[in-house]
Parts: sequence; C-alpha cells; structure tokens
Amino acid sequence: MNTSPSIILFDGVCNFCNASVNFLIDRDTQARFMFGALQSEEGLAALKEHGLEDGYFDSIVLIQGDTVLTASDAVLEICAHMPGAWPWLRVFRIVPSGIRNAVYNWVARNRYDWFGKQDTCRIPTPEYRARFL
Repeated sequence: MNTSPSIILFDGVCNFCNASVNFLIDRDTQARFMFGALQSEEGLAALKEHGLEDGYFDSIVLIQGDTVLTASDAVLEICAHMPGAWPWLRVFRIVPSGIRNAVYNWVARNRYDWFGKQDTCRIPTPEYRARFL
C-alpha cells in the first residue's frame, strides 16, 4: 500500500482555490495531502510528468501514485479522505461525470469574478511549508 501523500495541484492565484487549500490543511491532520500551485515550477513539472499540458490551470489535479484525477473526480476523491461527513459526498459519483464536470467547469470559469485572484501564487507560511511541493 502506498503511504506517500497524495498531491493536490491548484490554481495558485485563485482566491477560492487558496481558501480551499487552507480549509483542507486545517482538516487534514494526518497530512495525507501535499499541495502545489499549478503555475509553480514544481506544479508544471508534475503536470508534465503525468502527461498533462502546461497550461492546465482551470482544474484541480489530484495525483495519487500513478493515478491522476481532475475536476469533479478529484474533488470527490479528496472529500473521501477528509474527516467528518465529507466522505458522504462520494454519493455524487452516481451522477454522470459529464454533468458533474459541467457544474465544476461553470464554477471554474467564474471563480475569478466571484472570488477574485491574486497577482502572484500563494507563498505558504513557514508553519505549512513542509506541506507544499
């Protein structure tokens, strides 16, 4: 069994994405996840290593060993590993991925308008530096 942390790649300039990472870090007490901005050197290298294009910034990417999940599949898999009631969201796997991803893509297209964006990628605090690529 692979016990190395899964990697979550996120849009490092998106305020919603950064808030989501903060939410995950606060609840991921077993450090199951490491994080990296899609735009960072490490994030770009991980995308390339797993056969995704450089400009793939409109989706969250979850890397678990050799498995790569994006969009709603990534979100539901992340929820499956969170404490509390979050794993119950897996029930949405019964919804066809085309429908789930249409909703995901709608939010992704509007995230900057709704939540704003930063000029630069997130820089982790010293407390959380070990959790980032």
